[in-house]
Amino acid sequence: MRQKIVATCAVAGIAALALAGCSGSSGSPTATAAPVSTAVSGQGKTLTVWDYESNDSAMGASWNAAIAEFEKETGAKVNFQSKAFEQIQSTASQILNSDSAPDVMEYNKGNGTAGTLATQGLLTNLDSAYQTYGWANKIAPSLLTTSKYSDKGIMGSGNYYGVTNYGEYVEFYYNKAMFQKYGLTVPTTLAQLEQDMQVFVDHGITPLAEAAQEYPLGQLWYQLALSKADRTWVNAYQTYTSKVDWTGPELSYATQTLKDWESKGYISKDAAGMKAQDAGNAFEAGTSPIFYSGSWWYGTFEQQINKFDWGTFLFPQSTMAPGSSGNIWVVPTKAKEKDLAYKFIDITLQKAQQDLMGNKGGIPVAADPSAITDPKNKELIQNFTTLTGRDGIGFYPDWPTSTFYTQLNAGLQELLNGTKTPDQVNQELGSEYQAGVDQIVQQP
Repeated sequence: MRQKIVATCAVAGIAALALAGCSGSSGSPTATAAPVSTAVSGQGKTLTVWDYESNDSAMGASWNAAIAEFEKETGAKVNFQSKAFEQIQSTASQILNSDSAPDVMEYNKGNGTAGTLATQGLLTNLDSAYQTYGWANKIAPSLLTTSKYSDKGIMGSGNYYGVTNYGEYVEFYYNKAMFQKYGLTVPTTLAQLEQDMQVFVDHGITPLAEAAQEYPLGQLWYQLALSKADRTWVNAYQTYTSKVDWTGPELSYATQTLKDWESKGYISKDAAGMKAQDAGNAFEAGTSPIFYSGSWWYGTFEQQINKFDWGTFLFPQSTMAPGSSGNIWVVPTKAKEKDLAYKFIDITLQKAQQDLMGNKGGIPVAADPSAITDPKNKELIQNFTTLTGRDGIGFYPDWPTSTFYTQLNAGLQELLNGTKTPDQVNQELGSEYQAGVDQIVQQP
């Protein structure tokens, strides 16, 4: 999925699209943030907005409503341009360094995307806008991590360069009909989860729809590590605050447990050759009763699954789960209407737009829970609220380096195939991870 994969000079796993100018520099991060006022007049002015969400998505519907409200409140016109994700990713450095830069743009969060543009001096420091509009009070602290970048482009510290208004996370989807058939209930402990999976195996059913060629298995691996981790460990893994021990209890447990689950038949060996869509299709078809993956599948399942009832639940006995803010609004340094851009961003965070997003199947960061009417939408949002309320957003396993997405998938394929032991996989992944981190932190 496009939001999941963050690179240092490339977006690994999507199309390996190099960010132009990544090896050079067209400037430096904005040192200070200019004063911001909420008293904005847009008469005779035009705000140019770029995003890459479809109009019928939850975000697209919410942002279209924000455009209408913005034009009503300010008197300005909006020149909205829908772009392809790959188009923005591959040309961002050139476009934002030109007079054709938009005033506000959706962009991917992470060290190698928003972080890279910030270090190139292409994004506006939003510290003053955050203070003026109070955005930090509306967004959970763990979600704000992907909006801040240091002078090396590392997320989590430094200045604000982006604003999110939605979230995403990874959870279990389960087939209620299959659970009921075998007398199973939603597990509240890891032991119960394993017992449920064993029941399915005893009846000739592989319980987990999985894929190792792409992200799903890597996210399950990371979830297993998170179940043994705390925020200090996550900060070390994601933002290099200390060295990660690849023989420690978090990662040793994750890799060994995946191998154990494959040996017990909870995961098919065939998953080594499967892609994310294959796993999603297996769940949709009712072949596999459990699928561990992201909230981005919610809309697809809601539209396409009509033969059985399904639900969701968080990984049992774990405070944290993979997840993050959604993509972020950024204001290019060369934007012509910055004050209007801040006003527009603020409107996307207002209750009406946030509630609309929630009722369309999205995960708003500032909605009124009582305003969400669909039971499944409520469940989706409540699970996310539960995670953010306990500081449980753990980000994604491939974020730390530009190559780790591919390396992690390859390592887990070797694990399932039996060509490497869990200890050997961890040793290899640890070396690859550290080499990538060293390259980032040692850059000038």
